[in-house]
Amino acid sequence: MMMRVLITGGAGFIGSNFIRYALKEHSGWDITNLDKLTYAGNLENLADIEKEKRYHFVKGDISDVKLVDSLFSQGFDIVVNFAAESHVDRSIMDPSPFIKTNVEGTNVLLDVSRRRGVKRFLQVSTDEIYGSLGPKGKSREQSPLAPNSPYSASKAAADMMCRAYYATYNLPVIVTRCSNNYGPYQFPEKLIPLVVTNALENKEVPVYGDGLNIRDWIYVEDHCCALDCVIQHGRLGEIYNIGAHKETANLELVKSLLDILGKPHSLITFITDRPGHDRRYALNALKIRRELGWKPKMSINEGLRKTVQWYVENEVWWQGIKSGEYAQYYKRMYLTR
Repeated sequence: MMMRVLITGGAGFIGSNFIRYALKEHSGWDITNLDKLTYAGNLENLADIEKEKRYHFVKGDISDVKLVDSLFSQGFDIVVNFAAESHVDRSIMDPSPFIKTNVEGTNVLLDVSRRRGVKRFLQVSTDEIYGSLGPKGKSREQSPLAPNSPYSASKAAADMMCRAYYATYNLPVIVTRCSNNYGPYQFPEKLIPLVVTNALENKEVPVYGDGLNIRDWIYVEDHCCALDCVIQHGRLGEIYNIGAHKETANLELVKSLLDILGKPHSLITFITDRPGHDRRYALNALKIRRELGWKPKMSINEGLRKTVQWYVENEVWWQGIKSGEYAQYYKRMYLTR
C-alpha cells in the first residue's frame, strides 16, 4: 500500500537529502515537499529527482493555516517536519522569523495533523536546545533544556508543543535531536561549506573566537538513515538523540578541511566571537542504538573528504548562491568583525 508522506522544508540541506534517501529506500512512499523557498531553500538541491512520479513539490509556508489544511486533504500518513529557520547568527540579528516558522509553523502542522488523523509526526530538532556543556558529560534525552540563542529557544519551544500535543491529544509524535550535520547541498553560511568554498577561492576563512568550541559532527546520510529508522520503529511520544560521537573543536576541523584541500592554515582569520556562543555540545545517543539498532556508518575522515569532493565538483551550485543575496550577508556577518 502506498504511504503518503509530507516533508516540510524539503528543499533545504537535510530535507533534500532525506527526500532523496527516502525515495531510494521506500518504493511505496509518495512524497510531497512543502517548502517556502526562503534563502536557504533551493530546488536545485532536488533537480535530479524533480521528474520522479512519487515526488511532488508545493511552495508554501507551514504557518499558513489555510494552505496547510488544504494540503492535508490529500490524507497524509506521515509528516516529517524539517522546516525551520536554523542559522544562529541570523537569529541573533532578528529572532522574529524564527518564532514565526519554528514555533507558530510547527504548531500549525501539529494542529492540522491532529484534525486530519496523521499516523506519525516526526519533529526534527537539534542538540542546541540542551545548551552549552562543560568539558565532560553528554546530553541525554531527559536532560534539562537550556537554549542560549533565539534559534535554539525557538526549537525548544517547538519540541515542547510536540510533547503537549502527544500528552493532550494523543497525537503520534516523535522528536529527534541531532548533532551538527555536514555533507552535500549544505548552504555556504554553515561552517564546513563556508571553509571549503572560501578556501577554494583562496579567501580568508573566518573562525569565531579562539576556535575551541566543540561540536559532534554527523554525515547527513547517516542522519537520514536514523530518521528513517525512527519513523519505522520509534516509540510514540519518545525523544531520540542522534549523534556520531565525533566531537571536534572548530579550529581542528577547519585545519583538517584545509589539509584535505591542500590549502595553507594562514587562510584562517580569527574574528570576534558571536554573543552567547555555546562552548560545547555533546550527545549521548545510546538510546537509539540500543532500542532501534541504528549507528552511524561514515567516519569523520571519509565524510569530510566526500563532502570536500562534492563542493569541488559542484562549483556552479555554490558560486550561484555566494554571488547572490548571501554575498551581502557574508560581508555584514564576517568581514566587519
